[in-house]
Amino acid sequence: MTVHPRPQHRYVIGVDHGTLSGRAVVVRVSDGEIIGSAVHPYPHAVIERTLPGTGQPLPPDWALQHPADWREVLRTAVPAALADAGIDPGDVIGIATDFTACTVLPVRADGVPLAETAEWAHHPHAWPKLWKHHAAQPQADRINALAHERGEKWLSRYGGRISAEWQFAKALQVLEEAPEVYAACARWIEAADWIVWELCGSETRNSCTAGYKGIHQDGKYPDEDYLAALHPGFADFARTRLEHPLSPLGSRVGSLSARAAGWTGLPEGIAVAAGNVDAHVAAPAAKAVENGQLLAIMGTSTCHVVNGAALAPEIPGICGVVDGGIVAGAYGYEAGQSAVGDIFAWWTGQGVPAGYADEAAARGEDLHQLLTRKAAGLPVGGHGLVALDWMNGNRSVLVDHTLSGVIAGLTLATRPEEIYRCLLEATAYGTRVIVEALEGGGVPVSEFIVSGGLKKNALLMQIYADVLRRPVSLAASDQGPALGSAIHAAVAAGAYPDVRAAADAMGRVERAAFRPDPARADVHDALYAEYRALHDHFGTGADKLLHRLRRIRNHALATVTPSED
Repeated sequence: MTVHPRPQHRYVIGVDHGTLSGRAVVVRVSDGEIIGSAVHPYPHAVIERTLPGTGQPLPPDWALQHPADWREVLRTAVPAALADAGIDPGDVIGIATDFTACTVLPVRADGVPLAETAEWAHHPHAWPKLWKHHAAQPQADRINALAHERGEKWLSRYGGRISAEWQFAKALQVLEEAPEVYAACARWIEAADWIVWELCGSETRNSCTAGYKGIHQDGKYPDEDYLAALHPGFADFARTRLEHPLSPLGSRVGSLSARAAGWTGLPEGIAVAAGNVDAHVAAPAAKAVENGQLLAIMGTSTCHVVNGAALAPEIPGICGVVDGGIVAGAYGYEAGQSAVGDIFAWWTGQGVPAGYADEAAARGEDLHQLLTRKAAGLPVGGHGLVALDWMNGNRSVLVDHTLSGVIAGLTLATRPEEIYRCLLEATAYGTRVIVEALEGGGVPVSEFIVSGGLKKNALLMQIYADVLRRPVSLAASDQGPALGSAIHAAVAAGAYPDVRAAADAMGRVERAAFRPDPARADVHDALYAEYRALHDHFGTGADKLLHRLRRIRNHALATVTPSED
């Protein structure tokens, strides 16, 4: 009897570059099992106050990052994940990466970030602008006004508004505020594509970021006449700094270079997949690739992605609709909320008295666990509060990052856990606005699936089920984007014919983990009506109070003297 050796397992690497850290996972190709992982926190985190190495203060609403932090994820997290997995690196057949978006940076023609050159390191506009950089809102307003005036066809693909977070508004800000930096910028590139450049040594562009963040529709960017009308020096922006063949998601765009192999400990020449956005890449990890399966990736912010069979008419405030933007053969729709977990973290950091911290420590809890436990014991509506979840502006459906948060109904008897629950509910109401906009625009939502770190909060998930009046399914993996990237790496390496097939084998989901309670849902309907009244009053109505307050704040900060600071 001949004994044949057991077939050797093959593995892929998924690397997720988040807002505060990067994570690498080692995944078995046959079944999607994560067998090793590692995290590298960014030493510079989010750069919001002063420019590294200079101490130069940054204006309000700025958010930058350091490209060295991203590169270091490849140097540290990938080898550490391999060590954690205990596998032979020679059994790895591919690597794929994803990134927060729109995170974009100016680089030289050879891909070197301007921020890493001696000539430009001192200039804030030479640094990568993180997705939460919202200082380009005036440029976004002009982009939108001119597009409406000219009847630009592409505008309807973005719900009638281009975001201040995206490529064009941020680039126009650089041109207008730092023309010398703009002139030195040979290529304006998403970090999702730049990190792939670092891996394989040549520039590539992916169809996802180009479509959702770069206004690339029907095979082209906005025309030069439109761009020149925004600013004469902006006319050739797309042609000179963006234009490049676009690679579909899951495709192989190159091979791992010798330099990157040295960083990562992986074999030179393995497949490198096209870059991707952290939200969109997570869909196959949660088996959310069929039409109508809406995936909410819930972390510091929330991104909502769903496939539709057809191109719907304009959906107000949608972040974009792209043919093949999530998987081939479907129109991928995106929406989002600019702050979710960040709101909860803001409250635990700013609004909780010392006694609560002491109680949490005594019980072995963190403040989120303590407040969640206390909030879970409150009757729905018992706090008498409603909040607008706009502490970082509104991404969908208003696309206005000069908006700010509101909490209504406060009294001297209001307790910290009541505000905490009110904030949890506000993010659920914001999601309901998005779901209603999608369905009202002709994109059915058949299932609501949650991925990301916030799915661990059972109270939050139950609130979402009650507010949405529909079951909430949970992605099984705690590392959705990284696993999703690994799934795309498997496709790029030829292990599966397409992303859907790979998702079927490697993705995992717990269906209907939370179900709505009709009685609680009735109370939430009443609270949601009040949320919508506030939403429409401050977001679309004539009262521009929140805009006025932002202008007063910015003026005060711009004129402060060192003695007042």
